[in-house]
Amino acid sequence: MLLQFSDGTSFAQGAAPFAYRPATEAETSPRVIVDIVIGDVQTAAFVDTGGVYLLCSREIASRAQLDPNLAIPTPPLKWSRGVVAGELQRVPITLRAAEGRSLTIEATAFIPGPAYEWGNDLPCILGMQGCLEKLRFAVDPNDDTFYFGALGDV
Repeated sequence: MLLQFSDGTSFAQGAAPFAYRPATEAETSPRVIVDIVIGDVQTAAFVDTGGVYLLCSREIASRAQLDPNLAIPTPPLKWSRGVVAGELQRVPITLRAAEGRSLTIEATAFIPGPAYEWGNDLPCILGMQGCLEKLRFAVDPNDDTFYFGALGDV
């Protein structure tokens, strides 16, 4: 059953299972990992409410056929893996619903420069600023469900 506000209106339009595990083999802290679609490319991403943007590898950006001519120069990004030069792009991402309706939003993606080694096992990252702030979401750890909905009417 999808979540509702006290007045009966929908909070979430869709729900999908999530994995609760470390994001990479080298990490020990578990993360909420959901399946997303960037353009037409299905991939995994972990939820980082303290982060910015959608972060994804140059390989994912290339497979999603993001146009490098539309990239916006930006200052380097400082994150747990160091300071990384890159560029910003607006990209459609879709959360696929196992229950209810899927949701597509336009997110701001940070694509690291070619000198940065992303790592084969690191999934994409759904940061709050420019990405998760564009939707409602909730996590139910009891049944490993990630709920999501559009802001405003659903």
